[in-house]
Parts: sequence; structure tokens; C-alpha cells
Amino acid sequence: MQISSRFTLAIHIFACIDTFGSEYKVTSDFLAGSTNVNSVIIRKILGQLKGAGLIEVARGTGGTTVTRPLVEITFLDIYNAVECVENGELFHFHENPSTNCPVGRNIHHILDDKLLQVQNALEKELSAITLADVKRDTERFLSEDNN
Repeated sequence: MQISSRFTLAIHIFACIDTFGSEYKVTSDFLAGSTNVNSVIIRKILGQLKGAGLIEVARGTGGTTVTRPLVEITFLDIYNAVECVENGELFHFHENPSTNCPVGRNIHHILDDKLLQVQNALEKELSAITLADVKRDTERFLSEDNN
């Protein structure tokens, strides 16, 4: 299992909005330059973040802004906005295990609670990290770059 790069791209986008938003209009082209990712992909992620109510995007060259304080936006909020998780379930169970096999017949009973435990642990950790943490670290590294 691997979480797609949309998650880290979205966090990168927030870091750029926060770092450069007061000096520049943070557009998809601007973000594409920072992430080195095609602006079409950036616009798709921006659309997902906007759909989740995490950002506002002005049409044309208006730029992008964050809708609430960074301390109120968690990694889980971003993950839920950009990752395609069906029915809120992190793990997709293989379809139609054989009922003729004792393992196949019972695999859901064997794994469902364990997989839910893993998902809950991931969500708890993602909830504990906010964009304010990213801002703090970004400022620290930018400060080190300037010295």
C-alpha cells in the first residue's frame, strides 16, 4: 500500500501558499514551478482542496488562499481531501473470497477488526499533525538556508 503523491503535493501547496501568499499570487503555474509537477495535476489537487473547503481559488490569476488558520487543518483533513478512499475505508478487501475454503469463508472475520485498528491508528496520527507544524519547520529550514 502506498499513499499517492497527491498527499505530499497538497502539503507542499499549503507551504507555498503560506510562505509566498503575501508576496505573490499563488497560482497553479507558480505551484507547478515549485513542485516540478504539471500545472494540470496541481489544478486537480487545488480543486480537491477547494471542494473540501480548505482553500479558496480566485479565477484567472487571482491566486489561492487558505480558508482557516493552519493550526486547524490537519494532515487527516488533507488526506481525506485528496486521497480516493472508498466509503472511508483505507483497505480495499478482495472481492468474493471462496466460501468453499475455510480461510476464504472466514477471512473477513479474521482481518476486518485488525485492518480497522490499523486505519484508526493512521487517522489518529494524521490528526495529530497540523499545517502549523509544517509552517514551523518551513520557517526553520528557510532561516537555515539564509544563514
